[in-house]
Amino acid sequence: MVSTGDVYIVSAARTAIGSFNGSLSKLKASELGSVVIKEVLKRANVNSSDVDEVVIGQSLTAGQGQNPSRQAALQAGLPINVPVYNINMLCGSGLKTVALGFQSIRCGDSKVSICGGQESMSLAPHVIHLRNGIKIGPGTMLDTMTHDGLTDAMHNIHMGVTAENLVKQYNITREEQDEFAVHSQNLAENAQKNGFFEKEIVPVELKTRAGTQIFEKDEYIKGSTTIEALKTLKPCFIEVGKI
Repeated sequence: MVSTGDVYIVSAARTAIGSFNGSLSKLKASELGSVVIKEVLKRANVNSSDVDEVVIGQSLTAGQGQNPSRQAALQAGLPINVPVYNINMLCGSGLKTVALGFQSIRCGDSKVSICGGQESMSLAPHVIHLRNGIKIGPGTMLDTMTHDGLTDAMHNIHMGVTAENLVKQYNITREEQDEFAVHSQNLAENAQKNGFFEKEIVPVELKTRAGTQIFEKDEYIKGSTTIEALKTLKPCFIEVGKI
């Protein structure tokens, strides 16, 4: 039965974002997801037993075990009978889960749905197909981060190259990109210094040799970025590119 009532987002949170191979690199995406699930339930004052379903987006699941989304839910203390499923719509995965949660509630299939995304590029493994053995010659390792997450499977085109195509199509100059990048980094640095992100971030405890450390600030922000520094960077994806 389709519900005619409104659907509300009553709680939201995230971990701070770690750099590639940075502070969060040893934590599975499901571990990070479980931290956030616990926090959103706490903020919404909702019991885990009242959750009807969990939908989480994750694109890089190689080597992460069966249904990483369910792992996150169980680690967060949700009952084992709560259905949990993972979706892969690449960069749109997390946002798609919100649409799916909305549809589930409007259709009367659930009353409380947890939706979101989790990812760890640092733990995306390199793999090699050895099921039938290697008869002759060396084997080639495949980087699942680029193969499964950043390369168009139908045309074997890296996402960076598609960005270069857009730069050409819309006549975006390297100078315009550099100016935008510096402005963006400055805004992020200012927001971080003034605590604008604090309410949305849930701290993550990291076990280190020096003891427990708290990770609660986005790690990738480079507030000292300058136009002069960016001008020295060479193109990443094609030799005469602008990105």
